[in-house]
This record gives sequence, structure tokens and C-alpha cells, in this order.
Amino acid sequence: MTQIATVEEILSGGYATISVPRKSACGHDCEECAGCGMTGAAIKAKAKNTIGAQPGQKVIVESSTQKLLGVVALVYLLPVLFFLMGYFLSEGLSESVRYAIAIGAAALTMIPIVLYDRHARRTDALTYTIMRLI
Repeated sequence: MTQIATVEEILSGGYATISVPRKSACGHDCEECAGCGMTGAAIKAKAKNTIGAQPGQKVIVESSTQKLLGVVALVYLLPVLFFLMGYFLSEGLSESVRYAIAIGAAALTMIPIVLYDRHARRTDALTYTIMRLI
């Protein structure tokens, strides 16, 4: 996956801090909608600076699509799956108890999500690579 980013600062070890505009499914046509309140949002990230880009320069960055899809599955699909499992496996109980079990099961998925987030930050598992200047 490639995106356009701005180099914010140079870090040691051949890395840089970049600012990547946040993407979303709505496309952020804010002149038409303005419903989400996300105008101008950007994500700060760490990127391998193999080309020697300097602060203020616009660059093309690349991230691993495979790793990103794994994170999406972990963050979005796992809670839904556990919610449904909690609901359907508690058949025979009252409806309010079934929903409580389902919500508890979905909340339980926060444990592996937080653990993976800590692992990814420690090991730089989800870093960008600066490919070229614009």
C-alpha cells in the first residue's frame, strides 16, 4: 500500500517521523458532509528513511498490505466474531444475559489487540518505508 506523506523530523538509525493523512471509507468529501469531524486528520508514524529525505519534503511511503490486513482482521473481525459466538453459544438463557455474555466476549478481545499493539510498537512490525520524493 502506497501513500503520500510529509517528513516531519529525522530520527537516529535511518528513520524519520512522517505525517500521513488519514484515509477512510467515506473519502472525506467534507464540503458535502462535515458529519464525522475528521477534517485534516493525520497520523504520525515512523518510517525507514533509505533515501535521505529531509523535514518538510513530500514523499511516497509504502507499508506492507499483508500486515495491515492482519491488523484489520484482528481489530474489526475478532470482536464481531466473539460477540456472535457469545450470543449464539449462550442459547437457552434470558435475552439480557445472552447480550451481556456477547458484550463480555467482544470486550475480551481487547486483550490480544492491546498485546499485539505493544508487540508491534516494540518490534516496528508496522513501519512505513520511504520510497521516493514527490
